[in-house]
Amino acid sequence: MAEDWDDLVLDEDFIRSAETAEPSARARMLAARWRDDEPEPQPWRSDEPPAGWFFSKRRRRWRRR
Repeated sequence: MAEDWDDLVLDEDFIRSAETAEPSARARMLAARWRDDEPEPQPWRSDEPPAGWFFSKRRRRWRRR
């Protein structure tokens, strides 16, 4: 049994010839989240900023002390 593994070469060709690829952690997280509660469709480009972005008309000026 151990003789079968002695001649195995784990090089780039071996890795690229794999038939399956595992999705990223973020892809798995979003798939699990959306399985029960599918998100609303969003336009690719919209006039509104994305959620979580905060825009302010007031600008802070940094002063040296």
